[in-house]
Amino acid sequence: MKNILKKIDIPLFLISIILIVIGLIMIFSASSIAAVLQYKVAEYYFFERQLIIVGAGLLASIVIMNIPLSKYKRSSRLLILGIIAVLFVLKSYGTITNSAKSWLNIFGIFTLQPSEFAKTAIILYLAASYGTNKTYKGKYDPFMPLVPCFMIAALVASEPDLGTALIIGGITVLIFFSIPFSKNSTITYSKMLFVLVMVLGVIVLINSKSFLTEMQAKRLNFLNPCDRYQEDTGYQVCNGYIAINNGGIFGKGLGKSTQKYLYLPEAHTDFIFPVIVEETGLVGGIFILFLYICLLFKLLSIARSTKDLTGSIIAFGTFSYLLLHMVVNLGGVLALIPLTGVPLPFMSYGGSYMLNVIILLSLCQRVVIENKQKKYRTEFRKIMGG
Repeated sequence: MKNILKKIDIPLFLISIILIVIGLIMIFSASSIAAVLQYKVAEYYFFERQLIIVGAGLLASIVIMNIPLSKYKRSSRLLILGIIAVLFVLKSYGTITNSAKSWLNIFGIFTLQPSEFAKTAIILYLAASYGTNKTYKGKYDPFMPLVPCFMIAALVASEPDLGTALIIGGITVLIFFSIPFSKNSTITYSKMLFVLVMVLGVIVLINSKSFLTEMQAKRLNFLNPCDRYQEDTGYQVCNGYIAINNGGIFGKGLGKSTQKYLYLPEAHTDFIFPVIVEETGLVGGIFILFLYICLLFKLLSIARSTKDLTGSIIAFGTFSYLLLHMVVNLGGVLALIPLTGVPLPFMSYGGSYMLNVIILLSLCQRVVIENKQKKYRTEFRKIMGG
């Protein structure tokens, strides 16, 4: 175990731990009032549940970092089939939360959101598929691994959870374009995929009334939220604006947010960033963004420096996963794009999401460990050969 810990990426580990700790603090601060007044539970309720998930994730990370990537390659297809099966089961036995049947109740003890685990499964599956197939005989062969991924996106969209479905589709497309196909092949595949996306987009626009739920259709009207204060989307985003404005440069102080007193819906989940800024100010908000940028650059650096394509895709997939969540969450909160209800990495309350973030970061650490092991073996052979 000590040998494994010596080989991990220390900056990646430290940034992850700092973000986890900040997230736990802010979840307690943002959820304490709602826990008592809205959910009628103890003020520590959401904090304690998130802390348990983080603890379980950190224990799981020790196991994950000790398992060779080759083991994940073998099980990735079984994993993706399992996710598809669970999503079908969800249609009959899922629990409805916020108008979406996205959750599975496990023996009445805890709930899981399969769509979050689907993102991790897709990254592993694509890493295994494209990491092993170096050459393709047929013109359409490179597209075949995408089929189950878009099938999962369609199943998630039908829950309906369009925001998560778009992120799943986004991760899939970004990974596909990161694969080092030959130049001519890349151009051909780009054109084909672009046409496919355009066709799907036209179909969605034509059938938007039947495809989108009433709430999803309302969310397309996202500009000038404070002029639509009586509407659900306007009310949420405008109260987020008020929280950010209240924070000023240095914030009102930790725990002193006023908007979390049930003015701001989902203060501990989707809208936790305005609470962070209200309590820690612009300085605190910028610091969180700085940590995010450092994390993303580190993941991108690992992806670029990894010679093994499977490991590189895992790191790039994790980069895409976190980036899309940051952009979609913050874009919705700031009324730059429609609200979609996706969590902000490390900050938002949510066991399934937090667990998957830790799993993916642990897999990236495994990529780093194997990179160093290969480097040591190469240097050893050179010494012995010399």
